[in-house]
Amino acid sequence: MDVYQYIGFALAVVVGITLGLIGSGGSILSVPILVYIIGIEPTLATAYSLFVVGTTALFGGIQKAKQQLVDFKKVLLFGVPTVITVFITRKIIVPAIPEIVWSNSSFTLHKSALTMLVFAIVMIMASYRMIKPLKEAIVNDDEKLNLVAIGFQGVLIGLVAGFVGAGGGFLIIPALLFLAKTPMKMAVGTSLFIVSAQSLIGFLGDLGHQTIDWHLLLIFTSCSIIGVFIGNYLSKIISGDRLKTLFGWFVLLMGIYIISKELL
Repeated sequence: MDVYQYIGFALAVVVGITLGLIGSGGSILSVPILVYIIGIEPTLATAYSLFVVGTTALFGGIQKAKQQLVDFKKVLLFGVPTVITVFITRKIIVPAIPEIVWSNSSFTLHKSALTMLVFAIVMIMASYRMIKPLKEAIVNDDEKLNLVAIGFQGVLIGLVAGFVGAGGGFLIIPALLFLAKTPMKMAVGTSLFIVSAQSLIGFLGDLGHQTIDWHLLLIFTSCSIIGVFIGNYLSKIISGDRLKTLFGWFVLLMGIYIISKELL
């Protein structure tokens, strides 16, 4: 192992802490770490990210479930359309994209660059969700849920997660808050289970299309799992709201950096 891999593994702990504290943001960190620190090709990095975030979120979700902070009915409600979409995206859509997406005499857009550009746009969208405070919706048990809107949001989340290897927590938590009328603490725990299911199923869609370095992937994932336990512990003693805002600004800067790097 070289020094960059050790740095990447140390940063993987931060991926887990982020998931444990705010229920999202893990893949926002994991893909850039895998690509720019460890040096993995972007499309493969999105596959690795799905496994890392899916496994880490599962451990975090189990911890939240022990605290009775998971609504499993809403896990199924959002999870079914999301899981189906992310699997189709990884199994069919992503492999069908050509290595050279667009080319002319002065510029060539490769699949790897397109992946990172779309990922950067997702990062900027995520940063907005993190910087702007989310007000909890008023929970009314008698209010009927908009199943069509929830299903549509699930498909959208699946497409995003499938293409860029992101868990989609920054989309899931607002959807749980406003579409499914879920309290914030419950939304974080519920989000972790949805992220876990869609990410791991999405990773299965990559098997057969990618050559996986299991040794590297399992070490990175183990470090991330350690981080999620730390994040869960910290969530009991500190508020994640301010951290989420600061993390949002960091993600915004990272998104701008990736766009400038890939284009320039």
